[in-house]
Amino acid sequence: MAKEKAQDAAATPEGGKAASTKKKKTFKKRGEKRVVHHGFAHIQASFNNTIVTITDSEGNVIAWSSAGGIGFKGSRKGTPFAATQAAMNAGNAAKTHGLRSVDVKVKGPGSGRESAIRALQTVGIEVKSIRDVTPIPHNGCRPTKRRRV
Repeated sequence: MAKEKAQDAAATPEGGKAASTKKKKTFKKRGEKRVVHHGFAHIQASFNNTIVTITDSEGNVIAWSSAGGIGFKGSRKGTPFAATQAAMNAGNAAKTHGLRSVDVKVKGPGSGRESAIRALQTVGIEVKSIRDVTPIPHNGCRPTKRRRV
């Protein structure tokens, strides 16, 4: 018993038991939402569908929506109206996080490009800049064979 007290006294300068110096991990609560004021709106407009993803400045997804996810089927998914509905859906979800302004990055050749941007403005999100980030091949891959109709 006396030996144990002597060992404890040697371990810490105060003579008491050694206290843990590790910091406790903090976790985000389940329903807790982060408040984000500025972010990015990624609009991927293909001929078949339009996907709108709204992220914060680090790239973490806040809200997203697509024309197919709303309920459009077949060729109607690629229409400007479907893109408008998808952008409004994602914009309203992002506004609940406190989003006020976005920089828009548009990718793809689809018909829903401009209408999705316009829908974000009608929701009440300020569009600071619009950037086309469509990947352009520099004679890399061979294109697919010509379509015969």
